Parts: sequence; C-alpha cells; structure tokens
Amino acid sequence: MNAAEYLRNDEIARVERERAGGITSGEVVRLFESKGARLSASTFRKYVQVGLLPRSRRVGRKGKHTGSTGLYPVSVVRRIALIKRMMAEGYTVEDIRGSFVTVRNQLEDVEKGLTELVAQLSQKARAHPRRKQFEEELSRAEREARSALERLEKVGGAVATVPAEAAGA
Repeated sequence: MNAAEYLRNDEIARVERERAGGITSGEVVRLFESKGARLSASTFRKYVQVGLLPRSRRVGRKGKHTGSTGLYPVSVVRRIALIKRMMAEGYTVEDIRGSFVTVRNQLEDVEKGLTELVAQLSQKARAHPRRKQFEEELSRAEREARSALERLEKVGGAVATVPAEAAGA
C-alpha cells in the first residue's frame, strides 16, 4: 500500500463531516496509524512548526478544572494525506514547504479569520441604528476580500510551482 492509498477521499470526507468542529492531534495520529501510515505525535508537531499545518485553537473542556484541549481544523487530515502522498513521490519537507501547499494553508488561515471577523461585525451591525448601511458595506467588503483571496491563490499557485532554480533562488 502506498501513501496515496492510506485514506481514500470518501474516508477523508466522512471524517470532515463527523469532526467539522475540529479534531485533536491524537485523533489524527490514531486515524493515520489505523490505516498503516507512519505518523507520530512528534511528526505532527513538526508539520505544525514548519508551517505545513495550522496551529490549534484552545477549547475549554466542560467540567471544573478540566483545562483545555487543542483542536485543529479537520482539514489537517486532507493536508497530511497530501503531504504523505508528496513524500511518497520523493518530495522533502522543504520541497513541500516551498510548494503551493504552504500558500494554500496560509490562505485558508486568512479565509478563516475573514469569516470570523465578518460574523463579529455582522452581529454588531445588526444592533446599530444604521444597520442597513453597515450590512451593505460589510457585504461589499467581504466580496472584495474574497475576490482578493482568489487572486492571491492564483498568483500563489503559479509562483509556488516554479522551481527554485528557475526563480533565481
């Protein structure tokens, strides 16, 4: 079994549906191990540290004095599957960092922040006397920001696929 076969797209889609609110690093490691993939907690942390995966968000647990847990967006499962596939094809972590994978990860982080910001501002706009004006302006700003992200994705995809030697690095 090669790395591309560890998790099928339908299996990844199922995990994404079931864990839409987030997934812990331990759950991700166990998922890949259950499919025969080598993925340790330290490798997962390394992927986060080098920017191949996003950082977790801390979420409090119910109950007194139970602390918090780190949840990752469930998209990390798809990202790790892609990383594993690229590594099986001979790419190094540095190659992958310089590829479009890193650009896409950063864009996803920006998209998430944009969505959160728009939701917060929408809530405040609903309570404002000039509600309609603010909602229209916010809607226009969100469309423009998403359009800019699409342009960045196109440019990022194009420049990230140019080999370093050809780019003059």
